[in-house]
Amino acid sequence: MTSSTTTQEAAQHHYLATGEHDSFFHGWPGDNMFDAARKGDAVLRSALIAEVRSRGAHATLTPALQAIDVVTLTHGKVAPMVTGLFPQHEQAAVLAMLERSVVFLVPENIESVLRSMPWLHTAWSLANLYLASAGSELLSPEASPIVGLSHETTCYVSVDYFRDTDPFADYLVHESAHIFHNCKRGTVGLPETRRREFLLDIDFGMRETFAYACEAYSRLLALGRTSAQRREALAAHLDGPMPGHETVDIDEYLDILREAVEARNGWKRILKRCAPRKSPRPTTDGSTTFA
Repeated sequence: MTSSTTTQEAAQHHYLATGEHDSFFHGWPGDNMFDAARKGDAVLRSALIAEVRSRGAHATLTPALQAIDVVTLTHGKVAPMVTGLFPQHEQAAVLAMLERSVVFLVPENIESVLRSMPWLHTAWSLANLYLASAGSELLSPEASPIVGLSHETTCYVSVDYFRDTDPFADYLVHESAHIFHNCKRGTVGLPETRRREFLLDIDFGMRETFAYACEAYSRLLALGRTSAQRREALAAHLDGPMPGHETVDIDEYLDILREAVEARNGWKRILKRCAPRKSPRPTTDGSTTFA
């Protein structure tokens, strides 16, 4: 066995167990570093797909998904959020993009998704998302138990979406909310400037809070037509599971929702609370202003 073969086998084992790999593929065969990286990527990706195929051999398409028009489903879920967050003349462009952004990971598409994903670590995360929804063993005990993942303008969603009984969970909305800070305005045909580059300007540290608040608020609106009904629904939410992401301050998250249910446009309140923090900027006379 050559040292090159040993390097490749060790790299495959490490990648499948952790999702990590040497970005430069040192020690891999190739005419140059770019050729080695291309060949190394292909080897690791093929190993990932083979392992997913083996572990998920008995997975079948969820019956609920067979009868659903995903575009229509997505439109119904995200339209209230888009209407609340964007001016009327921008809503059609944003909705058209979101309607085609959702991909449920199923046996029929998982291999093509893993092959087309640019980043190997993201492909590994999607593989675990799919295996979890199929009731199969994950690639690693350390794999995060995610049910959705956004990449650029695509939301990859677990078919567990159709099995979840939490009345305040809607991870299709959650992942769609993440697209707003990932997608540039020009991508959907909207004017783009230096100050308005992305669809929405969300503080980096508040991105998960924003997505969780949008998810919960969408459900509060569905469960209550009046402020009183939404307050009652929010009280019920307090007794259920809370966001578990390390960047989400639960007290702040709940305070945002309390403010949103009382507002005429709760979406805008969520956006305002999650906007970039103003930072101090020195002036020429030695005083301080806020940008």
